[in-house]
Amino acid sequence: MLMTKERQPAIRTQRGWAISVLKEAGAIKECEEHGWAQDRADPHARERAFDIATQYPPTGFSPDEAAAEIRDVLNSIGDTCPECPPESD
Repeated sequence: MLMTKERQPAIRTQRGWAISVLKEAGAIKECEEHGWAQDRADPHARERAFDIATQYPPTGFSPDEAAAEIRDVLNSIGDTCPECPPESD
């Protein structure tokens, strides 16, 4: 039986590209229950994301523009899911 591998959808925006890079680097994760992006606050993963962005910017963008988009996305993501109840200590 012929098996095909499911293709990843094309990334159509610079923000989508930045989210993809941040996920690949391990700088962000998704809430398992709701799907919201969450900042993992891992400085090494952030550094990897910036390295990827500056070394391999999307077509038509400079390394500085790519790094700025990574920074913008990180600044827009919190470390908790807005739909999850707060954890009690």
